[in-house]
Amino acid sequence: MRNLRHANPLAAVRNLGILAHVDAGKTTVTERILYATGTTRKRGEVHDGTTVTDFDPQERDRGITIFAAAVSCAWDGHRINLIDTPGHVDFADEVERSLRVLDGAVAVFDAVAGVEPQSESVWRQADRHGVPRIAFVNKMDRAGAELDAAVASIRERLHPVPLVVQSPIGAEDAFTGVVDLVRLRALTWTGDDTDDDTAAAAHEGPVPDDLREEANRRRRLLEEAVSELHPAALEEFCAAGSLGAGTLTAALRDLTRSGEGVVVLCGSAYRNRGVEPLLDAVLAYLPSPLDVPPVRGTHDDGGERERAADPEAPLAALAFKVNATATGRLTYLRLYSGTIEKGDTVWDATARRTERIGRILRVRADRHAPLDRAVAGDIVAVVGLKSARAGSTLCAPSAPLVLEPPGVAEPVVSVAVEALRGTDTGRLASALARLVEEDPSLVVRTDRETGQTVLSGMGELHLEVAVEKIRRDQGLAVDVGRPRVSYRETVGRGVSGFVYRHVKQDGGAGQFAHVVLDVEPLDTPDSGFEFRSAVVGGRVPQEYVRAVEAGCRDALAEGPLGGHPVTGLRVTLTDGATHVKDSSDTAFRTAGRFGLRDALRACATVLLEPVVEVTVTVPEDAVGGVLGDLAARRGRVTGSDTRTSGTAVTATVTATVPLAELFGYATRLRSRTQGRGTFTARPTGYAPAPAPASKPSPASAR
Repeated sequence: MRNLRHANPLAAVRNLGILAHVDAGKTTVTERILYATGTTRKRGEVHDGTTVTDFDPQERDRGITIFAAAVSCAWDGHRINLIDTPGHVDFADEVERSLRVLDGAVAVFDAVAGVEPQSESVWRQADRHGVPRIAFVNKMDRAGAELDAAVASIRERLHPVPLVVQSPIGAEDAFTGVVDLVRLRALTWTGDDTDDDTAAAAHEGPVPDDLREEANRRRRLLEEAVSELHPAALEEFCAAGSLGAGTLTAALRDLTRSGEGVVVLCGSAYRNRGVEPLLDAVLAYLPSPLDVPPVRGTHDDGGERERAADPEAPLAALAFKVNATATGRLTYLRLYSGTIEKGDTVWDATARRTERIGRILRVRADRHAPLDRAVAGDIVAVVGLKSARAGSTLCAPSAPLVLEPPGVAEPVVSVAVEALRGTDTGRLASALARLVEEDPSLVVRTDRETGQTVLSGMGELHLEVAVEKIRRDQGLAVDVGRPRVSYRETVGRGVSGFVYRHVKQDGGAGQFAHVVLDVEPLDTPDSGFEFRSAVVGGRVPQEYVRAVEAGCRDALAEGPLGGHPVTGLRVTLTDGATHVKDSSDTAFRTAGRFGLRDALRACATVLLEPVVEVTVTVPEDAVGGVLGDLAARRGRVTGSDTRTSGTAVTATVTATVPLAELFGYATRLRSRTQGRGTFTARPTGYAPAPAPASKPSPASAR
């Protein structure tokens, strides 16, 4: 691709994320991008612990990505700001915060496994944020790799229209290149795949004679698929009977950015084959900051405002990640509009205080290059902010604006932590506060009944990594209790016409509130809380209705079964009464809180436990033992499949299992399958727990 020049520099910027299931090759793709762009001179390897983005000691020890890492590189006159995101479900919150600030993404799929459970999860996250994607089917050199099967799984499980723009040259070990179906040219790679000095180099040439017929067939299928979705392409296709390369490229760009289709490429990142055309596709199809809609935020007056990607507009930036160290805080920002310079004073609209920009840094994982300024469209790190957290909005003091922060998932697993030495209690508290500052999906609280410090997170591995970080970074000896899951309570059978009167007279101004409540379950037990008013005739004024709702929400914090949060119910205020002098917001809020608390005791309540969808992959001869073990863990099998690769036959079993039954499952599965079995799990919500045997004690971590 020729070097492009743009009238607006923002058109030459791509803010890009790499999304994938664990072990699909996401970090290797990132490393090869850095190598291909000349950002690094040596290719990092996950198995050697030499990658740029997996720089944390725990990432290198475990061989997985734990923390989202930002890097910046240049390709063909464009600046690419790239975020390598985690693939493990326990760190989905890192993916969520990254997707909030990205304009596009590359979804990486294993050519053998196709769409895997976490592939589906991150795809849905990107759907929620409206992030355009292209797909890269990786590991085409593996035994059993099949592009068409991977594409079929994308179509069936993710439901986009896959627009395949490449076909492989060779298969498995003989995979040497791809045919570019847009330009009908062959790209092959020659050289030593393992030696950086003689690394594989791309060569372009005509399509080989033995592949020409297949390439023409696939090109025709691509043209037909694009014409069905794109009006301009359909017009040319009907008039000329085919599509030119220019029309096809423009149509693919439009379909990618609208989300109506997903461009599919293939290659082998480990062997450095297919990376250059992937970079070209990023520039050709994914949007620049100019191509995405203006960011919307809330003004101080309560109205909405838009900010376009313009360096001359008032500043609007979102903090999406914080690294809190003993020597200072590094805050990662996405600038949506405006410009910041070193020494500028900005307004933290979330904390409502001014901050000063000490330094601005261009990020390359754990290494940084100083910048004098950053403009709209940039992703940078800044030093000097004291109050900004992940989700904080920084803006111009003269033009305040609050941007929507990334959503934070609710923790589902907890452990009790304490310092082994009493003198380290204060240091442990500081270390936990720093952890929560860096990762909002971690929650620290003190159990009121036991006095223990409880750390809650998204999974067993999430908490294990957090505790190990305290031990390594702070040198603290920490004792950790057995993991406990976060239970919930819901209403199985409601009550109608429940009357509660709050009357208090102690010599001064009294308190009077009379409410009548209906309580009923919602359709799904973990669907939250709904409140509505059916009061007529003004018997309860509107301001008191809002106070009753606030009181009801207060009551949801602790249910009657075990003090767990209550969810999945609807409360209707049907009637009430007031007193001329003694009624107030406070009185009705108190009536709402204690009224719903007593009403819940009159309801039939149900204990809920978190459940996950588990996908277990094992040799076929181990299926029986795995099914028996899942049944013993109260698992409900929802599907199974077998796949043959050479002489090996593997089975994939999908089951819904209570999270509490999965602690230690990895060790058990390895034992049952002689180390050949693997599993993944993703949260699917809450389900009724058996009663009364599995009901946890009130002292359990919630």
